[in-house]
Amino acid sequence: MFDGVNGIFGLLILAADIWAIVNIFQSSATTGAKVLWILLVLLLPLLGLVIWFFAGPKSASG
Repeated sequence: MFDGVNGIFGLLILAADIWAIVNIFQSSATTGAKVLWILLVLLLPLLGLVIWFFAGPKSASG
């Protein structure tokens, strides 16, 4: 019954994770920090995204 909703939710999480990874690459953080943040987002998609949003490296432009 909830297959469609779960699929949409999964796609939204995937899109947000891709957006986070792109922003991590564009940040002014060190290479090691970028690798750790990307691993966190990849291994814990929802929790890693939330943690990155509040505590992660900021973009180089901002």
